[in-house]
Amino acid sequence: MTKALVLMAEGFEEIELTTIVDVLRRGGVTVTIAGLKDGIITGSRGIKMQPDAALDSIKEVFDIIILPGGSPGYVNLGNDRRVIELVNKYNTNGKIVAAICAAPSVLAKAGILAGRNATIFRGMENELKNARYIDKSVVEDGNIMTSQGPGTAMEFALALLNRLTDEKKAGEVQEKLLYRPIP
Repeated sequence: MTKALVLMAEGFEEIELTTIVDVLRRGGVTVTIAGLKDGIITGSRGIKMQPDAALDSIKEVFDIIILPGGSPGYVNLGNDRRVIELVNKYNTNGKIVAAICAAPSVLAKAGILAGRNATIFRGMENELKNARYIDKSVVEDGNIMTSQGPGTAMEFALALLNRLTDEKKAGEVQEKLLYRPIP
């Protein structure tokens, strides 16, 4: 069974986190939401959520690590040495490392985007440092997947599901969700 780890920091973007978790679970992926702290965490719009576990209690290795954006969520992710270490560990081991909105800046801070294609929330292109900014909803470069923000969360979640399962499963979930991208 495919397993995904989604990190949750104070100030996370609610649309991004919940859309990704929901779509992946609909597609049969086992998702664990790990909070940077124990207990309830408040999102960037004031919505309070309980993660599945505290990050310090996570011992297993997942198939993918996913960082939602949100402000100050992405700052809190980037300032946490455990997150930087995990991002580097997953990248080194060839696991999928995914980030949306402002969170690709955390991947840049970890040093894994140099010379790679990536996207980020518009206006934050300089935060990608040595990566090549691509103005697309979802950008994949090897094991790195990035997306731009709340409005691209569904497309990103489906791209993640496609990568973790297959095109058929992602298509089935997309159809059941009645998701039809605007041309």
